[in-house]
Amino acid sequence: MDLITAKHRDIMLANGRRTARGETKDSPPMVKLFTSDVGATWLLTELDPADPDEAFGPCDLGVGCPELGYVRLSELRTVRGKLGLPVERDLWFIPAAPLSAYAAAARLAERIIESDATA
Repeated sequence: MDLITAKHRDIMLANGRRTARGETKDSPPMVKLFTSDVGATWLLTELDPADPDEAFGPCDLGVGCPELGYVRLSELRTVRGKLGLPVERDLWFIPAAPLSAYAAAARLAERIIESDATA
């Protein structure tokens, strides 16, 4: 399974170009990635246009310290959880709020959550 669809890739690159130009936009996450056997989650909003392997968004490795940051997609493809399961894309993820709402909810809950992001 591809971690990012072509459609999401195009949107995320456009978001990255805006950031590179210094434009600020509170975009919603386009992609949710997760490990089903470790509890790690990534909500990605943009790709670096100069290095499309680098994505940005809230990252939660399942240890109670979610943070906004960059992650390399090539590294995520190599990650395996306790049972050897790879990182997956949530096929049913529909963003319900801008990035700032997800980041604020994650800071409060000490993990990435979806249900309270729009509250």
